[in-house]
Amino acid sequence: MHPYRKLIGLALALAVGTASAETIRVAIGTQDTTINCATGGLLIRELKLLEKYLPKDGRYKDVTYDIQWKNFTSGAPLTNEMVAGKLDIGSMADFPGSNNGAAFLKAGKQSFFITVLSGSTLGSGNGVVVPRQSNVASLAELKGRTISVPFASTAHGMLLRAVAAQGWDPQKDVNIITQAPEVAGPALQANKIEAHADFVPFAELFEHRGIARKIFDGAQAGAPTYHGSLVSGEYAKKYPEIVVAFLRAAIEADRLIAEEPEKYSELIEKVTGIEAAVNYLYHGPLGLQTRDFTWKPEYRRALKTSIETLELLGRPSPLNAETFIDDSYLRAAFRQAGLDYEARLASYDRLPLKADDALTGKPIADLRRAASVWVQGEARVRHYASIEGALADLRRIEEGGGKARAVYVHDLAHGIKLLAPTSWYAADAQGRLSAFLQKDAATAHAAANKGRVLDFAGAQAVARAGR
Repeated sequence: MHPYRKLIGLALALAVGTASAETIRVAIGTQDTTINCATGGLLIRELKLLEKYLPKDGRYKDVTYDIQWKNFTSGAPLTNEMVAGKLDIGSMADFPGSNNGAAFLKAGKQSFFITVLSGSTLGSGNGVVVPRQSNVASLAELKGRTISVPFASTAHGMLLRAVAAQGWDPQKDVNIITQAPEVAGPALQANKIEAHADFVPFAELFEHRGIARKIFDGAQAGAPTYHGSLVSGEYAKKYPEIVVAFLRAAIEADRLIAEEPEKYSELIEKVTGIEAAVNYLYHGPLGLQTRDFTWKPEYRRALKTSIETLELLGRPSPLNAETFIDDSYLRAAFRQAGLDYEARLASYDRLPLKADDALTGKPIADLRRAASVWVQGEARVRHYASIEGALADLRRIEEGGGKARAVYVHDLAHGIKLLAPTSWYAADAQGRLSAFLQKDAATAHAAANKGRVLDFAGAQAVARAGR
């Protein structure tokens, strides 16, 4: 064969091979500032974990992957792009997730809820805050007042259920208006709104920044809540191995943040601007919510409740929670990762606190009154067996020129993790401190134990006095 003909033949063969090579889009919608979604978005993207697990053999041997990431501040616009075919996978909470499924059905399509990422079977994560100087101390005091909330969010669903639990008519007894968190923050600071309901992590973020005080936590409503990931049904059926690869990446992201919560809380802050102290409140040991991928009965019920809540907004849907959830891809990912799905499904354990008291060096056994201090400039959070021990050490840290990045305590009534400066305390006769989200709970505990009710400054005074 003439050498030129041989070269032309080779070029044609290469051209044919290139033309036949498939490019597969993997378009993922994230909610970076909704830090519950970190293991289904931000961490996967920043650590390039998806690339590690995408299939590269069999039908995917010569595939080129076009990985696209797009960030959103809430679930509704993310759903719009999924339904329009611009995104394949997206992460959001239970309530906007039900909107996602309903929107797909309305368009003659289907989406699947494939995993939980993080949530609370108690309902913690959504919250209601008031301006820092407000005299309002409980949800019951908001009758007849204006409450803002991001419409169609999981916080919106929580607020409607909490209002109904008060026996109020959401159309008459309160004035619910729509307001995004980025607008609500300045409005709270300027005292332009009376109360604001929001999802992860904004109630705590506004507290941490000193512009608001949380008066209601979703745990008080007893309505489980979670964030998770959904996939276009058409995409999942066409590329099931890619969906499993995404879940493998999410599982690894979860393992990494469990091992080094401070380090990855810092990474989340770097990307989103949300302070690491707030990220750690959720993702650290005994966090405000539990990172748990399995479809617990409580989360299935939460989705069913979310679908029912659509009716309260005049948007009933034929969406069925049991067929909307598809855990087959997640189970496959667990198998590939060598994990026991059924064992995790049966476990309700939060990320454990396995630490020694920073003062005594002894293991912390009773977690109900445990406390923690994250000192500025320190890579690891210090843990204490008691609130009074933590506050006494905090004083020494500050007297030595140090400063706390955050102080954490636990609500004795609900077990949820709290930011200490905006919590209430009851001190018994021996000077033992217990923390509470609500003042009335602290008052009841103090009365039952011949103690007294304190704010954070008062608790610090008790710790200083050692009584």
